[in-house]
Amino acid sequence: WSRRAQLDTLITTCRKTDRFTMIADVLLGVVAFLHLVACPYTKVEESFNVQATHDILFHRQDLEKYDHHEFPGVVPRTFIGPLFISLLASPLVVLTQLMGDNKFIAQYIVRGCLGLCVLYAFSRFRRAVSKKFGSDVGMMLVLLTTTQFHFLFYISRPLPNVFALPLVLLALSSWMMGKHGPFIWQSGFAILVFRSELCLFLGPILLGELVSRRLGVWELLRHGVPAGVVCLAVTVSVDSVLWQKLLWPEGTVLYYNTIMNKSSNWGTEPFLWYFYSALPRALAASTLLVPVGMWLDSRVTKTVAPALGFVLLYSNLPHKELRFIIYVFPVLNVAAARVCATVYHNWHKSKRWVLAALIVIGHLVANCSATAVFMYVSHLNYPGGHALHLLHRTVPSHSDVHVHIDVASAQTGVSRFGQLNSNWRYDKTEDLSPGGPELMAYTHLLLEATDQSQLYSKSHDTLVTIEGFSGIQKQLHSFPPVSINTEPRILVLEKKKGKSHSAE
Repeated sequence: WSRRAQLDTLITTCRKTDRFTMIADVLLGVVAFLHLVACPYTKVEESFNVQATHDILFHRQDLEKYDHHEFPGVVPRTFIGPLFISLLASPLVVLTQLMGDNKFIAQYIVRGCLGLCVLYAFSRFRRAVSKKFGSDVGMMLVLLTTTQFHFLFYISRPLPNVFALPLVLLALSSWMMGKHGPFIWQSGFAILVFRSELCLFLGPILLGELVSRRLGVWELLRHGVPAGVVCLAVTVSVDSVLWQKLLWPEGTVLYYNTIMNKSSNWGTEPFLWYFYSALPRALAASTLLVPVGMWLDSRVTKTVAPALGFVLLYSNLPHKELRFIIYVFPVLNVAAARVCATVYHNWHKSKRWVLAALIVIGHLVANCSATAVFMYVSHLNYPGGHALHLLHRTVPSHSDVHVHIDVASAQTGVSRFGQLNSNWRYDKTEDLSPGGPELMAYTHLLLEATDQSQLYSKSHDTLVTIEGFSGIQKQLHSFPPVSINTEPRILVLEKKKGKSHSAE
């Protein structure tokens, strides 16, 4: 009878775990989908991957039509990510085209497939956390992640960092589960194909396993050598064909960013910027719980230490962006989740624990409030995408349209997925003289709202003015206590009939 009771208890526990897993996955998916719908457009950092995915889906073997030949970017990027996502998205994309839906639906599908890949890897990571620290910590990890903005906002964005993110999460899961073979393969692919700087994160973990003798040298070589050869062979062979020259893209990026230090041309930040700016924004109020969780549980400290070490080492590179360290957000959240789980287990024991529970609940509310602000601001950060969308809605589809898309528009939301009318001509030629005869040859202009736009006041009509984010203003004596300010960012201009000369 005791064995039967134990079996029944085990079955009940498994059912509860399966139910929680389903709820957690659905919750994360719903929140990520809301971010995707709120901000469907992409920015300049995502340009190569989103254009490459479009070209793979719609131009296929016709490589001469691919966008990267005309706009290669500062450094070449790998096609491995776009190829994989295109493979996943192609059945749905073909179906939507057969149903007659506009092409921009394909961008939703592509980004949705990428987001699902990250969510699958995150689910594996959460299960590893639950097994190591307890199911309540896994539950709190999901709760914290859903209330924070940046992780779920980024997971559907076609950035090199996001293509590497599923592999990093899988590698971390393998590490926590003691599976060294998969860890080496997953780490190798992430480092050699997508983001070489991940050697600063995953490398010390591997070294720690060697020093502690949990991983032997022979096992490292048995997996590491073939992993390195295969990963390099895949990226060099595929990318050399598509770039039409012998190329290891991530090797070129590594040389550009570290040896030549050319990334500094795109802006620099102080050494500790990740710690006092990026991480507090990414984790929101949960940042304060991270050191507490490390103090509570030494196992958490050992898990979090490589992430903090990576951020510290990577801080030596002057050019910094929040997305560069997105891989550490789930790891640091483990420490915060450990605190929340402890409070959850003890809140009924004393008034102090009740106070702690109120603090935890209050910090979740603060996270949600910050997320609401971030989401609204982000929605306003893609005026180029909104401008092209409104051009299609404003101008009859049968019109003869030759539209020029300036740099500001192309960098803030315009992609080939948004070029919906096959009879229209879309042009992103750069360095044209403002008000010159080249620009006057177009029927429509997507133009940054600067003083130069006055050059077209006599020759063009303004169809639409797109507002964009310009800043946050404090309003301490009102609710909400902040105001989101906007200003004109992109103009949609239409040439007046009979105006073919240069603007005066």
